[in-house]
Amino acid sequence: MRVSRQKAAENRRRIVEAAARLFRDDGFDGVGVDAIMKEARLTHGGFYGHFASKEALMVEAMAHALDRSTAWQAGLGSLSELMAGYLSDRHRSDRANGCAVAALGADVARLSSPLRKTLTAGVRWQIGRITSLLKRGTPAARRRRAIATYAGMVGALVLARAVDDPALARKILTAARDAFGKEAS
Repeated sequence: MRVSRQKAAENRRRIVEAAARLFRDDGFDGVGVDAIMKEARLTHGGFYGHFASKEALMVEAMAHALDRSTAWQAGLGSLSELMAGYLSDRHRSDRANGCAVAALGADVARLSSPLRKTLTAGVRWQIGRITSLLKRGTPAARRRRAIATYAGMVGALVLARAVDDPALARKILTAARDAFGKEAS
C-alpha cells in the first residue's frame, strides 16, 4: 500500500528527528538503522524508501541538529545568554538534544566529505553568530575571538560530559562561562 506524499514526508521527518537524537546520544557507530526506525515508530524495511544509505541519513540528521541549534539561538541577544544556555548543567546532561558538534565532532572528522561539509557549514554559521554578538574590536579581531570562543565552548562541553565527577563538570562549565561569556575589555 502506497502512502500519500504528506505521510511520506511526515515519516521522513520522524526518521531524521529520531536519528538526530540517537546519533548525538550514541554516536554514528553506536546506533543502527533498526534502532532509528524503531524510535521513529516505523518498520525497518521502509528505511531505504527514504534514504539511499545510513550515511545519507547521517548528513540529513546532522543538518537537522544544526538547524535546531540555529533556531534556539535566534532568540538570544547576548553572548552571556548564549553561554548560560550552552555551558549549563542541563545542556551537559542532554546530549541527545544538545550540540551536534560537541557530540559528534570527533566522529565527523573521520567520515565522509558530505558530512564534514554539513558540519563545516554549521561551524561557520556559529562563528558568524558569535562574531555578531561581539561589539568591540575590528571585524577581524571579533572573528578571531569568536573562533576561540566557539572552540572553548565546545571543548568545555566535551570535557564536562567526559568527566565522571559532577562537581568538576560544573567547575569546567563555570570557568568556561567566565572566560568566554563576556565582552573583552
